[in-house]
Amino acid sequence: MPVEKTERYVQTLVDQISRGEIKLPEIQRGYVWKPTQVAKLIESLYRGYPSGSLLCWRTLEEPATRDVAIAGDQANPAVQPLFLLDGQQRLTSLHRVLSDHPDAQIVFNVETEAFQNQSAATAKDPRWIKVHDVVRPDAKLYRLISTTQAAVPGFDPDLIGERLGRLAAIRNRAFHMEILTEFPYEEIAQIFVRVNSGRPLKTSDLALATLSARWTGVLKKLEDEAAYWAQKHYQDLDVTFLTRALTGTVLGRGLSTWSHGRLVAATDEELEKGWAAVQRGLRHLVPLLRENLKVGNSNLIPSHVALLPLIVLLGERPDTGLDAETANGIIYWFLLASIRNRYSGSTDTRLGQDIPAARGPEPVKQLLANLGVRGAHFEVTAQDLVGRTVGSPYFFLSFLVAKNAGAQDWWYATEISATAEAGQKLEYHHIHPQATLKNHQNGYSKTEINDLANLAFISGKANRKISDRSPSDYFVDPKPPLLTESELAAHFVPYQESLRHADAYRDFLDARRNLLARAMTGLLDRFRPPWMDETEATSDPLAGCSVEFVLYQSSWDTGQIVVNAKGDGFGWTGSFSFADLESVIQAADGGLDSDLEIAGVTMPVRVESDTVTIPIGPFLVSGTLDAWHKMLEREQVDAQPLSQCPVIAPQPWEGDSVSFPVTSIE
Repeated sequence: MPVEKTERYVQTLVDQISRGEIKLPEIQRGYVWKPTQVAKLIESLYRGYPSGSLLCWRTLEEPATRDVAIAGDQANPAVQPLFLLDGQQRLTSLHRVLSDHPDAQIVFNVETEAFQNQSAATAKDPRWIKVHDVVRPDAKLYRLISTTQAAVPGFDPDLIGERLGRLAAIRNRAFHMEILTEFPYEEIAQIFVRVNSGRPLKTSDLALATLSARWTGVLKKLEDEAAYWAQKHYQDLDVTFLTRALTGTVLGRGLSTWSHGRLVAATDEELEKGWAAVQRGLRHLVPLLRENLKVGNSNLIPSHVALLPLIVLLGERPDTGLDAETANGIIYWFLLASIRNRYSGSTDTRLGQDIPAARGPEPVKQLLANLGVRGAHFEVTAQDLVGRTVGSPYFFLSFLVAKNAGAQDWWYATEISATAEAGQKLEYHHIHPQATLKNHQNGYSKTEINDLANLAFISGKANRKISDRSPSDYFVDPKPPLLTESELAAHFVPYQESLRHADAYRDFLDARRNLLARAMTGLLDRFRPPWMDETEATSDPLAGCSVEFVLYQSSWDTGQIVVNAKGDGFGWTGSFSFADLESVIQAADGGLDSDLEIAGVTMPVRVESDTVTIPIGPFLVSGTLDAWHKMLEREQVDAQPLSQCPVIAPQPWEGDSVSFPVTSIE
């Protein structure tokens, strides 16, 4: 077997990286570890825990490489380099710690033996010692022992010395290595994919690895294209997105576990043609969204996956003029696909329907048919907006209608802009401040307080100036300038004085929802193709539906999530363990299905590509891994004391379940 087995010390490996004797092939993803993960690695080495093996490749070829995420450049190697296939995150982290990288300032508590990233608090506490100060080759441990013992009187200096000595010894911890030889790049790419298929490596990372082996220099193409769009405030068109776009164009569907084999079989001509279509499609699509729809920044877009069929449509169409009807139809489909959460679940399946539709003879008609609205008039109602918050696609529409109405900032009197910077950078503002609504006698829920009908788009400076004052105060206060009826109307804020008080907050929400709904319907009608049937009407199937999570937690218990789900004619309350939810999302990171006990019943958790679907009461809650992680983080920030957690009797849901996006959970 062309495999060498050996062991090398941590310090040796770090030195080899510095000398350029260990490089990263282009198939590798970027460095992604956070300081907490780096701290855990150092702790594992300190405690003698297993830390995995390394996989490298030795070749006479000169494969394309990518930079290692260390300070400074690697030197030109004096010997034949090794190319690291598995272990990048660990070795890069170790190099950062041992070279005192500013983003890896890991510290060690000599008293508790805890590890973490440096903070203002640890910098002032003499019990916390920077790991680099201990592990660097010229470290003087006796000085550190003396300094620590003097700062912490009564602490045994022998124990300090024993612990610092054990920490310093991590330089001499050995990693087992396997070195592959005599393998061509194409096989190495397949080995890389297989090694990482069971790891928390996304399908887009694996697809990029396959593309890199098939098409030398593809990473540079993707990075250059991503940099081009980042300069134009479309920074979400990054390497990962472009990989999906290229793969979707070549394969005619979304990413899945079978994508890699199909990509290997793709010809150079197919890859070149696909990449040309992606570039051409984006150069037609982005101006259409930016100029016609006023989408000046990609971070406004609820689902970037919805761009993929349109990239294919515009990138592969004949080089003829784009008529207004087709342009409007493209925007109309994009808006409806966003509103109806077209890609919140079963993303690969939906793209497998929509990309071929985009290539058909009447692409806009077929795409709308896939949505089920080809012959319908879509109307946004006030009921559609009930329970919608910042994660809802209607939040995106609320910005668009305000932008198209010429809404201005309440401080600078400039039109609201998603690309504004510094003090004029756009924020969303609670018209009725949270401070006056929380604990109000009317019992406003978290979902009601954060309802999109209570949010307006203004500059950060205006937001800070208003602070937590009631609209009954700041609407009429000349400092900041008096808000006129027309200025409020452009934001679709009702002017009636009776709605400015917290007691009438629900009436305010009703009034503003009606204003926003009419404006949103008007915006849709502007782009609605004239050939669509006027007689049939349709609306959002999730109208009136809402899901609210409340996390109850303590310092000694990860706690419970209480779910309140509502819809037209039904309501359901249940609960489940927050720790169990974290576990299933962690398993999903590795591409694994799992189970979650909800309301006393074990429910299956499905993972498709990077989309996770969990049956929660009346809803199949779906979303990307990134969206689930953001939801977990948000709930931890808003956690309530565990002592306040209500007792919820298990009440399993026995009816049908409908899809609901995790981004719309409040």
